[in-house]
Amino acid sequence: MLSRRQCSLAVLAASLLPGLAPFAAAQDAFPKKPINLVIGFPPGGAIDTIGRIVAQNLTQKLGQPVVVQNRPGAGGNIAQQLVYQSEPDGSTLLLGSIGSLVINPQLMKLAYNPRDMAPVSLAASFPTILVVKSDLGVRTLQDFIALARKDPKRVSFASGGAGTASHLAGEMFNQRTGLDILHVPFQGGAPALTALMGGQVTAYYATPSSAQPFLEARQVIAIATTGLERAGELPAVPTIAESGFKGFNATNWYAFMLPAKTPSTLVKRWNAELVAVLSAPDVIAAFAQHGLVPKPSTPEELASFMDSESAAWAKVIAARNINLK
Repeated sequence: MLSRRQCSLAVLAASLLPGLAPFAAAQDAFPKKPINLVIGFPPGGAIDTIGRIVAQNLTQKLGQPVVVQNRPGAGGNIAQQLVYQSEPDGSTLLLGSIGSLVINPQLMKLAYNPRDMAPVSLAASFPTILVVKSDLGVRTLQDFIALARKDPKRVSFASGGAGTASHLAGEMFNQRTGLDILHVPFQGGAPALTALMGGQVTAYYATPSSAQPFLEARQVIAIATTGLERAGELPAVPTIAESGFKGFNATNWYAFMLPAKTPSTLVKRWNAELVAVLSAPDVIAAFAQHGLVPKPSTPEELASFMDSESAAWAKVIAARNINLK
């Protein structure tokens, strides 16, 4: 039986609940204003392609504008810091990369900790494609290695920025082959490919979507892919792993994140919205046109995946003594 004091406390709590409930709901309400999807690279690359497909479909699904904001620079760190510092009200999303989320924190001193952000869902995961210009005289990975050994000053590889997937794929290749091919960073995939076509660099670990038009025009040749299995859109191109470097695996991936301290209700709502969009047949078809496959996940699966990726790349960073601090 409740005491008089317990009854009084129960009555007081009940009287407060009607006022508290609307306040809590308001704090976690889904945003009604325009939503910003921030990307840390310039237009034209795979991450920008994914962002625009998703933003267009979210706009239709939610009935409110989802606007892509390109904030290139520092390997995606500028965009990531912007989102990190944004209000955790669900109105600002990051489409981040493997580089900005798990590699850069190990290479440089950041003004924030990406691991404090709220994981929402993986967007896509795919191998990169090692491409060279058609007139280089290289047709296979072994040709490329022979050229790098014979004339090392002639050979270099581009990346979409220091700490990006294309940079670390090249460093893993150097580690496994014993080569020391020069790394030349750019501010994204499109500038890197422009440099390749202009003869400023010899090779580039490209995303499928950025390489596709150049492959179709026969301006570049794909000599290898970086996953454990051959890329579905390039079944004739061998993997580095099957070309004498067993276990070589350097996949690229992008993921959706929310600012730190975003309420769990908003994280769950955004996860549901993004999974629904990434699972839609028309979105899957749109991704496929660019050689990409959506990879929706739960927030917990993404957090676990980021942990495993961070550990794997830490070994390459240590072996190659990479430090941008």
